[in-house]
Amino acid sequence: LVAEIEKKITEAFEVFDRESNKTVDVREIGCIVRSLGCFPNEAEVQELVEKMEVEEPGGFVHLEKFLPVMTKVLLDRRFRPIPEDVILHAFQVHSASDNRC
Repeated sequence: LVAEIEKKITEAFEVFDRESNKTVDVREIGCIVRSLGCFPNEAEVQELVEKMEVEEPGGFVHLEKFLPVMTKVLLDRRFRPIPEDVILHAFQVHSASDNRC
């Protein structure tokens, strides 16, 4: 199971690794996490980045720092998506209160 999760994380990371050097811009971390089916808010993304020990603000994150943090996130099932029925209900409430519809 862990090997499968690590493979999935590595593949998602590589999509954003533009230089093919096992690093990504720190600003891409939220996108990578969300592409893995997790939906943290911005403060939670910052917490993850801090755990990855990024050496300089606005720097790059190495796969070797990203992989263990993200593996734990997926194993712990943190930041799961909001259930569809909750999203649909919120949309319906918003639409009903919008007089332009």
